[in-house]
Amino acid sequence: MPTRILPAGSDPDAVRSLTTLLSQLPDAEPQPPAADSTHLVDTLARLAAESVDELPEVVVVHERIGPVPALELIREVALRFPAVGVVLVTTDASPGLFAAAMDSGARGLVALPLSYEELAGRVQAVAQWSTGVRRHLGHGADVLGGAGGTVVTVSGAKGGTGATLTAIQLALAAQASGRATALVDLDLQTGDIASYLDIQFRRSVVDLATITDISPRVLADAVFRHDTGLALLLAPGEGERGEEVTDRAARQIVSALRSRYEIVLIDCGSQLGGAGAAAVEMADTALLVTTPDVIAVRAAKRTVRMWDRLQIRKAEETTVVVNRHTRNTEIQPALVQRITGTALARTAVPANFKELQAVVDAGRVHELDAKSTVKQALWALAGELGLVKTGGEGAHRGTGRGAPGFRRRKE
Repeated sequence: MPTRILPAGSDPDAVRSLTTLLSQLPDAEPQPPAADSTHLVDTLARLAAESVDELPEVVVVHERIGPVPALELIREVALRFPAVGVVLVTTDASPGLFAAAMDSGARGLVALPLSYEELAGRVQAVAQWSTGVRRHLGHGADVLGGAGGTVVTVSGAKGGTGATLTAIQLALAAQASGRATALVDLDLQTGDIASYLDIQFRRSVVDLATITDISPRVLADAVFRHDTGLALLLAPGEGERGEEVTDRAARQIVSALRSRYEIVLIDCGSQLGGAGAAAVEMADTALLVTTPDVIAVRAAKRTVRMWDRLQIRKAEETTVVVNRHTRNTEIQPALVQRITGTALARTAVPANFKELQAVVDAGRVHELDAKSTVKQALWALAGELGLVKTGGEGAHRGTGRGAPGFRRRKE
């Protein structure tokens, strides 16, 4: 049986050379290369959604890959696709890097310049390991599903547009439908999820910032279990500690959550930092909440352009949600879409603060009346995004990435 090998790297010449050498290996079947980290993970998720048997036995990651650094990418692949063996190709074959690669989940390391004998031996050993793992676990094991949970980020075009309330209600809708849901507050300096839910907590996302291997037990210790069933990972009570959560830490935290929850909702606030940027880049769906007024729409346009300049996310990969919508306002959702160049959520959230005031002041937004037009709209939005389990779905559907128009796609 041929060994399917998926090469990945951002340097076209290096990848071309690697692919040529891989094609010379006995019984090797190189796959079309992945040009960056997002393309690689999306490719593996798509193959896993079709069938576990479609996954390659070996992934060969070149050290020059982005935007996620090679070791962090290996860690994510190992978490989400544990029966796929990863080989790192690098110019640094030092014991220190070897140990770091193994800690990240790699099954082998090959030094540059490439040697046919070394590459052949390492790929063969990793392929045998992958085949053995799959045989041991069996095709029906959930651990081989690989696609992981759906990650949705919610950002505000500016402060006060309703991003936090939106994130909370989307998470509540997903949890109420039977999906295991985590709600994360990455508005690290001014996060208000704890206040909206009137909870006292000791641990926060900062407690995970320096941990390189986030095990299920470590994650469970940091998560606050709410009465609704939501798993909450909260912003620190001391805003200055938010600087401890780097972009690298955020990637590891999101990957760990994604591997253990069906839905991961992340409130990124309205200020862009390294952690929030990493979450938006990794998300399956990135929502940008705005209100239908000139200042907020201008802010939404600025945010979208900034994300594009920083290569975090393209405008067409971002979905704008219009909050506090009324029929009489001059700025309607279609105009917001034209101005920002984004996708547009079909569901607009009506302006009706009177429905919200009592539960917001009491810190009990999870008790918002089911008859509330705001709640109905936000829960409808959850359904539109594919976050709500329908009657025919199983208990775990890691491939449920939302409506096709909202999924992130890479060319």
